[in-house]
Amino acid sequence: MTIQWFPGHMAKARREVTEKLKLVDIVFELVDARIPVSSANPMLDEIIQQKPRLTLLNKADLADRDTTKRWLQYYAELDRKALSINSQAGSGLHEIVNAAKEILKPKFDRMKAKGMKPRAIRAMIIGIPNVGKSTLINRLAKKNIAKTGNMPGITKSQQWIKVGKELELLDTPGILWPKFEDQEVGYKLALTGAIKDTILNLQDISIYALRFLEENYPNRLKERYSFSEIPSEVLDLFNHIGELRGCLMAKGEVDYDKTAETIVRDIRSDKLGALSFDIPGEQNAIISP
Repeated sequence: MTIQWFPGHMAKARREVTEKLKLVDIVFELVDARIPVSSANPMLDEIIQQKPRLTLLNKADLADRDTTKRWLQYYAELDRKALSINSQAGSGLHEIVNAAKEILKPKFDRMKAKGMKPRAIRAMIIGIPNVGKSTLINRLAKKNIAKTGNMPGITKSQQWIKVGKELELLDTPGILWPKFEDQEVGYKLALTGAIKDTILNLQDISIYALRFLEENYPNRLKERYSFSEIPSEVLDLFNHIGELRGCLMAKGEVDYDKTAETIVRDIRSDKLGALSFDIPGEQNAIISP
């Protein structure tokens, strides 16, 4: 299965982001902590060029804590500032302004030396769909300014939001990219909810998920679905899970579509615990310096 999703409003958003970039001091790159590389738009380097960047690993509560620590260390080794946050619960958000100040200190020192008055930091938030941009903005602003939803594609326009006296945010729509060079990236984005389910084959996504769990989190897989041993055949996996979870059709046969939906939903809702699907050091999980 080839996964692709690049609605027209995303192409327009990219043009708008490029035009508005000169208005901001820094870019807040919001990624999914479970897939910090797969959810990072590879066009971003081209778009923002030399603009300062702060990477925010959101949904950290859903990601494997030890793996997230390794990612933060990885960013540090590349001399790129990154923070682990949970915009839904509000954890880690207090560090964002201080981190931005640290990154922008040389610029604001130059402005001060020229006699310019201090002003709020102007930041642009960029991220793929459903990564939590609107939730983050509402948390920072302490009010429901940006529309939120658990479906990708909610934000379709840009707006400025004041956050106290120290920060002004430019919200932008979620932007994916025209082609996934590595289809595994597409699977990871689909599995974590960045792509609309209506255009996906969830059986393929769930098979990818089960094989990943078997390799990386076998005990979680056994515990959730009461396996003594994990079957080698996909059909046996589906039959066992479908029967266990009551995903049956009229004659008692396993409904494979419903079973696939159940597996994907379990993963997204933390039923198998905190999971990370990008692993530091893997060939398809490397951040460009």
